[in-house]
Amino acid sequence: MSSTAGENIPVGTGHITCDLHSSTVVFSKLSSSYPLKLLSPRVAEHGVAIVYVMSYGGGLVGGDCMQLIVEVGKECKLLLLSQGSTKVFKTRAGNRASTRFKKFSPQATPTSLQAVTTQSMEVTIAPDSALFLLPDPVTCFRSASYTQVQTFHLAGSASIALLDWVTSGRRSMGEDWDFLRYYSINEVFVEGRRIARDVLLLDNPSLDTQTASESCSSNPASRSPLRTLKDRLAPYSCYAMLLLYGPKTHGVVTDLQAKYRTISIFKRTAPERFLWSLTPVDDGKGTVIRAAGVDTEDVKNWFRESLKGLEAVVGIDEYRKVFL
Repeated sequence: MSSTAGENIPVGTGHITCDLHSSTVVFSKLSSSYPLKLLSPRVAEHGVAIVYVMSYGGGLVGGDCMQLIVEVGKECKLLLLSQGSTKVFKTRAGNRASTRFKKFSPQATPTSLQAVTTQSMEVTIAPDSALFLLPDPVTCFRSASYTQVQTFHLAGSASIALLDWVTSGRRSMGEDWDFLRYYSINEVFVEGRRIARDVLLLDNPSLDTQTASESCSSNPASRSPLRTLKDRLAPYSCYAMLLLYGPKTHGVVTDLQAKYRTISIFKRTAPERFLWSLTPVDDGKGTVIRAAGVDTEDVKNWFRESLKGLEAVVGIDEYRKVFL
């Protein structure tokens, strides 16, 4: 199923609404407009649906703005995936089609709006339903600026698996944390109560900032160059955050907790190729996993294996579509 055609849809917006009819998940709304594109393939597993969230042209250009609303009906299981990494191209001046007719806060300047690529998602998850947001990572090209805000509202018996991860860029092109700015906010509410708020800001110091810092220093000998993102984040090229909450994630969480208890902590002479940590949230009702890897494939392979318990929830064939 593709996005609804013939509707008067605001530029850069999308809407997904699904409900369970008998044993089949049916979309009462699946609509989107440029640069956002939504596709839903047929799924054999009962009570499960998949939607691919994509963009035209294979990526997002500086100034693109996308807003997605998702409503998961009672007892539905929805996988939100992507086909390849979300590519954010370098910032370019100009008025993008996806920014026209948009209403922004009065504090923002036109220049900054055109420079920053923005993506927002507002999700509502009904009782006994589940959302598995497991996209490929965001890859920001050199000089790109990206802001992402995602808010999730869960009923008390709802479940969520939320993966948010970012890579260092196109390493094959010599890029390594060379983007200008990456800003991601994820907030999760259960019955109106916020149980988690995760914020990640990766900001490369600009030449102007460094010049201003140097001019304010009275002692030339004390001046030192600002550390770049590459300096601060090396040797890792991928960072990830995974939040698990609700009854449909209990099996995966139990396996991860058992694996985490076997980890031994001791001093090492060199950084590990892959690191991960586990933190309970909301008095143990939820779990946050943080991971970092020298290569993106290291992180992807670890998640693919660690979340394999979701096969029992969404189906084996459906899970195989994740982490390709």
